[in-house]
Amino acid sequence: MSDQVQGSRAVSSTRRVGGCLLAVLAFAAGAILATVLTAGHGAPAGFWGTLWAGLRGGPARMDMSQPVVVEKIQQLRRLETVVYTMDKIVGGGHESSLLPDFLAGDKLLMLVHGEVVGGVDFSALGTSDVSMDGKKIVLHLPDAQILSTRLDSERTRVYSRETGLLVPTDPNLETQVRQEAERQIHDAALADGILKTAQQNARATLTSLLQSLGFQQVDFR
Repeated sequence: MSDQVQGSRAVSSTRRVGGCLLAVLAFAAGAILATVLTAGHGAPAGFWGTLWAGLRGGPARMDMSQPVVVEKIQQLRRLETVVYTMDKIVGGGHESSLLPDFLAGDKLLMLVHGEVVGGVDFSALGTSDVSMDGKKIVLHLPDAQILSTRLDSERTRVYSRETGLLVPTDPNLETQVRQEAERQIHDAALADGILKTAQQNARATLTSLLQSLGFQQVDFR
């Protein structure tokens, strides 16, 4: 009778071990299948996603220390956030106080296509400009500025040129008119609020960048 009981216990124990082994194998097979099915498509979702994250050490943690955040922003350098374009006719020339223009005048009209770029220069941003509290960050945003003003040479041309009969053509007049055109386009961009738009766009760009680093609240001062 004792031998039968022991035999029964041995069989029961063997069945439990075998059942546990089958459960482990099934669990492992399921994990492998989930991994294969999601290969190249990101981490598995649901229960298997939780298991996957656990096996990989949990979700990736990004370094949000102040020096790293400042460096990330500085990498933007001169961030161009708005481009202002204008087509106009600009004139310039010389005239005589004694003789009429057809004798001593030199006038030029130029059709110009200008481009003004506004943005923010982050190269001088320091750690004192950034303060953090958990997932909240407060940033002192540098003032927007005009980064460049230029004429598109391919779309800029002399519209007309009139030189008096008694005077030579001034070789510097075209350069002077180009400089005047750049000044006028620069002033027009400022009058139309290019700096305000550049500042707003810079804030939007920075907000997206900082949220991608893990910050939930981004404030500017």
